[in-house]
Amino acid sequence: MISFLVRLIVNGLALWVATEIVDGVTVSSDSTSNQVITLLVVALIFALVNAVIKPVVQLLSLPLLILTLGLFTLVVNALMFWLTSWIADQLDVGFHVDGFFWEAVLGALVVSFVSWLLNLLLPG
Repeated sequence: MISFLVRLIVNGLALWVATEIVDGVTVSSDSTSNQVITLLVVALIFALVNAVIKPVVQLLSLPLLILTLGLFTLVVNALMFWLTSWIADQLDVGFHVDGFFWEAVLGALVVSFVSWLLNLLLPG
């Protein structure tokens, strides 16, 4: 349970960095505490999307993953990021990704890189 909470916080921090770096990725809230709660809710949605939907998409896109030597993973990650934004919009959570090509791809890259970096820095 503790590792799940740590991963949730790491994803929340990575999402916050993405909102700060990528112009089309936004969190709308009226206070800092609401922004933190929003980012944690979005991190939970992102974790659920990556746990449930991403393996199915990767399995279905396996020929493209092999053909592109894994580079299609960037597209899959961007789709999961964009899907997270769509689900957040449906649940009326203040997180939005404006478009797919630049915003979702760059946002997914930033979230992946920051999550990887934070997981390197955290023990165990």
